[in-house]
Amino acid sequence: MQAIQFNEHGSSEVLQLVKRKQPSITAEEVLVEVKAAGLNHLDLWIRRGLPGLSIPLPHIPGSDAAGVIVEVGSQVLGWKIGDAVVIQPGTFCGNCQQCQAGREDLCPEYGILGETESGVQQQFLALRPENIGRKPTTLNFAEAAALSLSALTSWHMLNIRAQLKAGENLLVLGAGSGVGSMAVQLGKYMGAWVIATGGTVAKRALATSLGANAVLDQREPGFGSVVRELTGGKGADVVFEHIGAATWPESVKSLAFGGRLVTCGATTGIRGELNLQHLFYKRQSILGSTMGSVADFQACLTLAEQGQLKPVIDQVYPFKSVQAAHDHLEFEHDFGKVVLQDWE
Repeated sequence: MQAIQFNEHGSSEVLQLVKRKQPSITAEEVLVEVKAAGLNHLDLWIRRGLPGLSIPLPHIPGSDAAGVIVEVGSQVLGWKIGDAVVIQPGTFCGNCQQCQAGREDLCPEYGILGETESGVQQQFLALRPENIGRKPTTLNFAEAAALSLSALTSWHMLNIRAQLKAGENLLVLGAGSGVGSMAVQLGKYMGAWVIATGGTVAKRALATSLGANAVLDQREPGFGSVVRELTGGKGADVVFEHIGAATWPESVKSLAFGGRLVTCGATTGIRGELNLQHLFYKRQSILGSTMGSVADFQACLTLAEQGQLKPVIDQVYPFKSVQAAHDHLEFEHDFGKVVLQDWE
């Protein structure tokens, strides 16, 4: 079979399309033929190398994919050859107290395909049933491959961590990204009044098309004041952050009394200051979030099946052009997801 791999960390030039032995399955696994795989910024970070994270080399990257089951283990129930599936990228022990409680994302052994272990950018993939879900009929394979990580992360942030309620004001930073575009759609579905930011005219137009009630440029100084103006002086009940140092000060200033800032990333830097006096006086909350549970994943698939969630696709590349796909995401990307499709 074919697979994407790298033998050392570095630029996109380290990525190779190679021949590998097709995996065999156990009685408790299914074999999935991968039809499409989505790229995330996580793929760029893993390829370049993350301080403190050591991964065995060579490494197969990728967390998001969709495909078709071509073999079913003898002990697997509920699945058959020919079923179209979406990959659930979280891995976990399944036995600990958190897993038994349905909070797999809090498992001490929690990992992510393509980060803590070999990923999905391979032609065939052996998986346990907890790592697959039925592909929504509303999505083609490229769209389905762009769904998992972004939708899972955004749903968990808004529904579980921030507990967004209908009628609240939601500020979504970076609405042109995978997680940001999902957050705008989820915010509208949950009944919030959504303010979205985008660093380009195209990204702001995308946010409007996804249902944002107001849009602004997060690169403009003092956007926190604009948020307050748009909300009649109140501020945002929930701030959806993932940009980091560049937007953190104004994101915090945007928070209403009792507001919740939830963050899953820091692409522009990991340092963010807090005025603790404001934090406790205004009864605000700062919430961290990573990925989500299996139930969160299934909820996202249901919403996609209902037409409430639709991944935004930027570009689709053949797997053999993976270097160009990485370069596009890293240097030329405007909005939406970059997807790999077609092995030939």
